[in-house]
Amino acid sequence: MKLAIIGSTGNVGRKTIEIIEKSNLKVDKLFLVASSKSKGKKLSFRGKEIEIEELENYDFSKAQITFFAAGSSVAKIWVPKAAKKTVVIDNSSFFRMQDDVPLVVPEVNSEALEKHKNIISNPNCSTIQMVLALKPLHDEYKIKRVVVSTYQAVSGAGKASMDELVDQTKKYLEDKKINPKNFTKQIAFNLIPHIDSFSDNGYTKEELKMTNETKKILNSEIAVTATCVRVPVKTGHSESINIEFDNLYDLNNIKRILRKAPGCKVIDDHKDGGYVTPLDVEGDHTTYISRVRKDNTNVKAINLWVVSDNLLKGAALNTVQIAECLMKKM
Repeated sequence: MKLAIIGSTGNVGRKTIEIIEKSNLKVDKLFLVASSKSKGKKLSFRGKEIEIEELENYDFSKAQITFFAAGSSVAKIWVPKAAKKTVVIDNSSFFRMQDDVPLVVPEVNSEALEKHKNIISNPNCSTIQMVLALKPLHDEYKIKRVVVSTYQAVSGAGKASMDELVDQTKKYLEDKKINPKNFTKQIAFNLIPHIDSFSDNGYTKEELKMTNETKKILNSEIAVTATCVRVPVKTGHSESINIEFDNLYDLNNIKRILRKAPGCKVIDDHKDGGYVTPLDVEGDHTTYISRVRKDNTNVKAINLWVVSDNLLKGAALNTVQIAECLMKKM
């Protein structure tokens, strides 16, 4: 199988290379593509140095599957062109809500791949880890409503934002003036309840992504409301999720269902440290679930804490898993 990665030098692009390299995928040829700034540079893959090609002059027919890890502005222009010659798995938000584009988390709705027309969208990082936990619970009890608050790492905003967190932290500790560049306010030792731009209704686009994508992936009748917060963590998104069911539930059965959920692991010991934090999940392919408990204000609701590496399952890993599903049918 011949594969290509567009945006191969960015955070997600590099993670995609890393995951494919460690996977069992049979790769006959890997093409690495980026902007003109990276043309001619080389990256290592399975013991070989691969020279990066320039997007403007790249021939998309060279690969059977092409990963786009380059953002919406690039995807808007180049994905339609690429899809005429290759199957595209796009990590940007641009095509996610188009009716004829499958939005896929393989453990949740791999059947949606059967309807693809050479473009497949990877969901938002926060949506992916949430629906992994929601899907088996929805199958058993039917979810009525979800209230989620996210605590999202700076790596979700790119390498420059990761570097700025380090720089701001140093300046803060040295009592130097901080002038935010990639954030609307200081991120070091702070929280920012604002990810992506604001919509007219007061929600940010990130919050609306979680709402709309969850409905598309699971069920359009589920009510979802989100508050998305950027936190001074390098990698790993966390979510506090309140789930209301149509039906009464048994908490022990809830825990049994979650322990069997594909891609998930429950660590929920009611003692100091008996839960998972972002530092625990960095570099891990698993989505972790902790703090499973009844909502003592609603007999049909529960609370969960869900944590995952946003650069892996939240981005690169999920796209590679989509490719694995496709390759089984090719």
